Amino acid sequence: MILNSTRYNKKQKEILNDLVGKPFSFLESLRMNGIGSKRMVIEDVSPNLKVYMNAVSDINYANIELRKQGILIYINQGLKNFTWSIPYYQLVIYRTNGISIHAQGKFIHFKNNKMFKENKQFFTKMLDEKINFDEQHNFLNQ
Repeated sequence: MILNSTRYNKKQKEILNDLVGKPFSFLESLRMNGIGSKRMVIEDVSPNLKVYMNAVSDINYANIELRKQGILIYINQGLKNFTWSIPYYQLVIYRTNGISIHAQGKFIHFKNNKMFKENKQFFTKMLDEKINFDEQHNFLNQ
């Protein structure tokens, strides 16, 4: 689900909390050494995400926030902000030239540059959180 988050309201916060869980507390985020990525350059997106990208040839940026049951991808389009919420059970990550995040029939591909390399530790943390979530909700071995 993609929300226009230029101005947050209570309804949007409730929707995001239902989809991807509540945000980590301050102490939890300190223990995890942060829950947000640095901004990254978007190289390519799926056709159904093109409306959230800059129409002119500006560079598109996004960053990711970890939640207890998923992630939030914040996309900047000029003065507007959009939030793409992805629960862990829908999240698929491919390591190509950069990294590609797929969910809900959409994808976003981040460019492999200096900003991406600075976020390598964050992606490891994100994969660990997804694995922990999948282990808690594994219905096959029960």
